[in-house]
Amino acid sequence: MKTIFWIRISSSDTKSTLSDTFIEEIVIILFNFYRKSVFMENLNLSKHQTFYAVGLSYKKADAETRGKFSLDAEAKTSILQQAKLEGIDSLIVTSTCNRTEIYGFAQHPFQLIKLMCENSIGTVEEFQKVAFVYKNQEAISHMFRVGTGLDSQILGDFEIISQIKNSFVESKSFGLANSFLERLINAVIQASKRIKNETEISSGATSVAFASVQYIINNVEGISQKNILLFGTGKIGRNTCENLVKHTKNDHIVLINRTKDKAEKIAGKFNLIVKDYTELQLEIQKADVLIVATGAQNPTIDKDILNLKKPLLILDLSIPKNVNENVKTLDNVSLVHMDYLSQLTDDTLEKRKLHIPAAEAIIDEVKLEFISWMKARKFAPTIHALKEKLNSIKDGELDFQRKKIANFDHDQAEIISNRIIQKITTHFANHLKDDNTMVDESIEWIEKIFQISPIVSEGEALQKVTYNER
Repeated sequence: MKTIFWIRISSSDTKSTLSDTFIEEIVIILFNFYRKSVFMENLNLSKHQTFYAVGLSYKKADAETRGKFSLDAEAKTSILQQAKLEGIDSLIVTSTCNRTEIYGFAQHPFQLIKLMCENSIGTVEEFQKVAFVYKNQEAISHMFRVGTGLDSQILGDFEIISQIKNSFVESKSFGLANSFLERLINAVIQASKRIKNETEISSGATSVAFASVQYIINNVEGISQKNILLFGTGKIGRNTCENLVKHTKNDHIVLINRTKDKAEKIAGKFNLIVKDYTELQLEIQKADVLIVATGAQNPTIDKDILNLKKPLLILDLSIPKNVNENVKTLDNVSLVHMDYLSQLTDDTLEKRKLHIPAAEAIIDEVKLEFISWMKARKFAPTIHALKEKLNSIKDGELDFQRKKIANFDHDQAEIISNRIIQKITTHFANHLKDDNTMVDESIEWIEKIFQISPIVSEGEALQKVTYNER
């Protein structure tokens, strides 16, 4: 392929000499760069790390598999420490009953997958069967949907946003949160707040905690007079307890937790009974309904500790499962897991679906603001360096023309040159702002053409997220 440059620089009087010469220098810079690079093929301009979201959720992974990849507080901290040692710049880790995910920058997604597998009991092979890997725009979009409750197992459940906030705070304490990630988290929080306030997608009480209580009410006759035992007073246990008190009008609710003082704090709020962990087996025998919501990594309830003389309904709200499947072999035991409860749909949930378009419109609006910020943040150092380069050319040319031209008007030449520089840099900035496919490549070409090296703050070099990669 032949490419021909026709360059004609003419000057009719000394007044136009400065601007003509200035423009000529810029054209020569462009031409020389093109001449050197026109035959370079397969030029790799993307040397920066990529933003990924890797993980698994209820959509493809059942409760047993999710349990294998569940990360407790110690495991999450271990991942952050390991990431720091392995030179990963920025990431956050979230792990709930419905999902385990890592968002972060890496040369390859396996770096993040490896962190997850090495700090859980799940294998890479198991991960590959049920996992997702999103990059750049898709990773950003995924975080917005997760943080705003659109990707929750129960639509409109906003509990995940607090998990994301806490994860970010911990990552920041390890120095693993660059400005890109901080801005993204804040944008997701903003979208979450707006959706909660401006739509009715979270209207009505629909959550795993509420669904479990609703199931009990619908399946246990005379629930207000039955003995209910709640084992485990973590977040989902507290929410379930609150729903039990509110909707069953039952004053026979007993709380047991390995750490008794935690149970006593909740019991005091609702005027409930607390028993020692050592009395668990005895209290199970008295119970008509047993709700298990512990954070244990292995089953705490199995048929060997059930010495029952009456029917018992067990609801396992734990991930990993805390009730051994062998309890099903007992004739008077019914076991319901949270996966089943999460699938329960009612009028409230159906009404929430009507507000999805409004929620998505808010996400698009906030995400557009974030991407605009990201693009401006990305090319701002390059435009600044370009302006400095053009000013350097201008200063040299002004000095040359002052010596060459009699009665040289330096002030007028300064005004004209500055206007030219402003127009040139504005053209470049507008091109980068409007270019949605090859922003990174355009930036690097500008830097190579004008031989400039923008000064970027720590972590900003990792923010070169391409927009055409899906």
